Amino acid sequence: MPPMNAADLGLLVLRVIVGGVFAAHGAQKVFGWWGGPGMAGWTMAMGRMGLRPPRLWAMVSAGTELVGGLLFALGAVTPLVAPLLVAQAIVIIVRVHWPKGLWNKDGGYEFPLVLLGGSAAIVGTGPGGLSLDSAVGLAATDTIRAALLVLALAGALLAILLRPAPVVPAGTTASQP
Repeated sequence: MPPMNAADLGLLVLRVIVGGVFAAHGAQKVFGWWGGPGMAGWTMAMGRMGLRPPRLWAMVSAGTELVGGLLFALGAVTPLVAPLLVAQAIVIIVRVHWPKGLWNKDGGYEFPLVLLGGSAAIVGTGPGGLSLDSAVGLAATDTIRAALLVLALAGALLAILLRPAPVVPAGTTASQP
């Protein structure tokens, strides 16, 4: 293992904080920890957002945050995980927070924008020397990192552009006014 330098330490701090926050949000969705909705509540939230099938979207989003956040914090399979977290943050910003403006106090996109920035920084730099990827010799070329980012962004675009299904209030049918 090469000697530690300040850049590696900075990347470690960035990965642990951003990955830890993503993982904690995923744990709220999956397990209901820290006042989160749990998987059943998160699935219902996906349905209220009009995403179909809601269980699939709930598993994708919660899994990306929980598993992706943990792997990101550890610096494991970072060339794959970092672009997925960038895509997740973009979807969160556009589908949920954008209409509320920038500031977090109003439910805006300030907080997910910070997660996006941290994830994007790691896409650009790699995880640094204090990572599992470095320990096992996993490295990706700039071309591979860019290709994985493009694929993740295409997935985010798909999730954003999917037209939400109309939300039908309980006790009515889709054909009722």
